[in-house]
Amino acid sequence: MSNVIVAGVGMTPFRKPGDHAPYTQMAAKAVRDALADAGLDYGQVQEAFAGHVYGDSTSGQAALYEVGMTGIPIVNVNNNCSTGSTALYLARRAILSGAADCVLAVGFEQMAPGALGSHWNDRASPLAKFDDATTRLAGDSALPMAIRYFASAGAEHMQRYGTPLDTFAKVRAKASRHAARNPLALFRREVSAQEVLDSPAIADGVMTRLMACPPTCGAAAAVLVSEAFARRHGIDTRVRILSQALTTDRPATFESGSMLEVVGFSMSREAARKVYEDAGIGPRDIDVCELHDCFAQNEVISYEALGFCEEGEVQRFVDDGENTYGGMVVTNPSGGLLSKGHPLGATGLAQCFELTQQLRGNAEDRQVEGARLALQHNAGIGGAIVVTLYGRHD
Repeated sequence: MSNVIVAGVGMTPFRKPGDHAPYTQMAAKAVRDALADAGLDYGQVQEAFAGHVYGDSTSGQAALYEVGMTGIPIVNVNNNCSTGSTALYLARRAILSGAADCVLAVGFEQMAPGALGSHWNDRASPLAKFDDATTRLAGDSALPMAIRYFASAGAEHMQRYGTPLDTFAKVRAKASRHAARNPLALFRREVSAQEVLDSPAIADGVMTRLMACPPTCGAAAAVLVSEAFARRHGIDTRVRILSQALTTDRPATFESGSMLEVVGFSMSREAARKVYEDAGIGPRDIDVCELHDCFAQNEVISYEALGFCEEGEVQRFVDDGENTYGGMVVTNPSGGLLSKGHPLGATGLAQCFELTQQLRGNAEDRQVEGARLALQHNAGIGGAIVVTLYGRHD
């Protein structure tokens, strides 16, 4: 298979609920910016995949009709928090299959304040098995579902490996330092690990408020093209998707007796393994990574799942600064979901935006020096995890 080129990317500044344009305008802005970045117009796009979680059917059409009405296939995508990267996955596969040469992936979200919840209470929740498993393993709780999952997984990691709460706080503080350099991030104020620990507890002894990402509104987009299309149109071919994997749950999610499995540890590990093997590299070859830090606890768990450190070695990995500039792999230079924000449908494409800028050398104050291999990890409970490997080709 030939590599797929990331021809153009666009992203709106992320905002708090209520402080944003309508989703149609945010999405259209991100798409126009991605097209301009690629030097293309909407009439050259042959297919589009539009990701959103909180929105009615055909919201993708409503958003893209703001840019143009060319009669192309528009597919709406919803895979929970991995929606944006699932749209990217489908766009890449459309090119690899030969069905199209120029494909758009866009993700957007107009979120409400407060914790995530179900909008369809007249039917069984698709997360019922995850809720049941969490209740069996961690007991009943009035906490919102996402907090229950990841606080319980963090508690298990602390019990199993002796990971101190301070490790999660240091991860959150690192995110804030990175976000301070990102003009598109929602939260740009630096916080110390002690400030994170001193913020209000949302799960006693396990998680504080600053360890959780905020509800966010925004949009991001990417234009993918084939190598042949890029050559014909004089498109910058430096950034390529080298490999990609999408995994879903196996029985172990519910049968292993582990909250780490409930939140997708093995799914992440399997997706990363497939990508590494396909590309003939290992985790130590990665220069920069945007990973799914919906909670500081999940960033810690993901370090192990992606192979950046061995299981149980996270405290040393964080204390030694291996997760930031000057370390083994710079994680979430954008500020990640914790500081940049997490508009569910847009998150995966915002990660693509950041890594494309890093590999082009255009990330300004956030630039990872000499970045040539970049990994993206986007996770959705329910479940789906997408891992994408990008490479710079000169």
